[in-house]
Amino acid sequence: MILKARIEGIAANGAGLAKVDGKSVFIEGGIPGETVICRTTREHRSWTQAELLEILEASPNRTRPSCDFYGICGGCNLQHMSYPAQLATKTAILKDAFTRIGGVSPPEPVVSPSEPWEYRNRMQFHAIRRFDRNHPDAFCGLKARKSADIIPISDCPVADPGIRTLLLDKARDFLVSPGKDRVTVYARGGTILSEGRVARGRTRILGRDLAMDAGVFFQSNGAMLERLVSDLREIAGASGGCSRAPMADLYCGVGTFAAFLGGMFPRVDMVEENRAALTLARENLASLGSAGFHARRIEDWAKTTALQGYGLVVVDPPRQGLAPELSRRLSANGPKVLAYVSCDPATLARDSKTLLGAYKLAELRWYDFYPQTAHIESLAMFVRD
Repeated sequence: MILKARIEGIAANGAGLAKVDGKSVFIEGGIPGETVICRTTREHRSWTQAELLEILEASPNRTRPSCDFYGICGGCNLQHMSYPAQLATKTAILKDAFTRIGGVSPPEPVVSPSEPWEYRNRMQFHAIRRFDRNHPDAFCGLKARKSADIIPISDCPVADPGIRTLLLDKARDFLVSPGKDRVTVYARGGTILSEGRVARGRTRILGRDLAMDAGVFFQSNGAMLERLVSDLREIAGASGGCSRAPMADLYCGVGTFAAFLGGMFPRVDMVEENRAALTLARENLASLGSAGFHARRIEDWAKTTALQGYGLVVVDPPRQGLAPELSRRLSANGPKVLAYVSCDPATLARDSKTLLGAYKLAELRWYDFYPQTAHIESLAMFVRD
């Protein structure tokens, strides 16, 4: 079905949101304020998905995408929008999640912009095993936007300059590996790590070298990670008397946060289910004498731990957020200060609804770890009433 629509808002995935006959229509590539012609691609009783066919009235925030693969590659989905408009859009998405899902009006979010290009230090490339006469030199690529296909790419403008050089130089040894269909590469400040070559190494964050492995999760935007760590240090410093109590770092990964915050507390407990990550965390906190390392499910550890004894707890869960039992336990028996690092506004808002029974949401910040996309990394500071 062909529709004419006026885009009024933005959805959590970055699609334009319009109302047609009282029904929500999600239009990928649309910008609020635009009048467009679109074609229905999926119908639901309460919403419709549509593809953009023609822009009758363009937004002044519309811009020309910088990447030849935009719309084909599955990575970026906001390149058609100016960077200031992207920041405003994502702020609106975050606030809407709290209002709609959390049932609360949050504090005005503090925004940390990024360099909009060449920011991404960690990327995953997929091997191309079959000869393609249209791309005879192609050996790696990225996932397609709407399928499992691999799109051969020769450059990526959001990638760190080190990764761009690998792509332009067709550095096969770094970007593919025998027997592996995908390879993760990390590059920053002259360091290049690759599962296809040398995976273990060190990266410099705020003047400190951290041990990492290209195959183990590490944040993909080093500049924004430094800003987030600095803000966490500020929160830890502002906790006052809480710093006389220990700190816990849940979902600690390779120990990035505790490496910078741990020295402010008499003891730090690191909890992480991924043993490879916890091994790196031990290395990164080797100089910290009073650190405990727990290779357990966070929910299981929390069941046997007096959480109220901690001055600060930092949680950095995966996209699905906190397990309901952990949210309830933190609310009923949590620390004085809880710093929640989130990569999904929806699950952060959902968990906040539980936590706000006992905590006040003192501050909300978000960091543009992924410009040109709708992804949002945020930090919510909860203080017990």
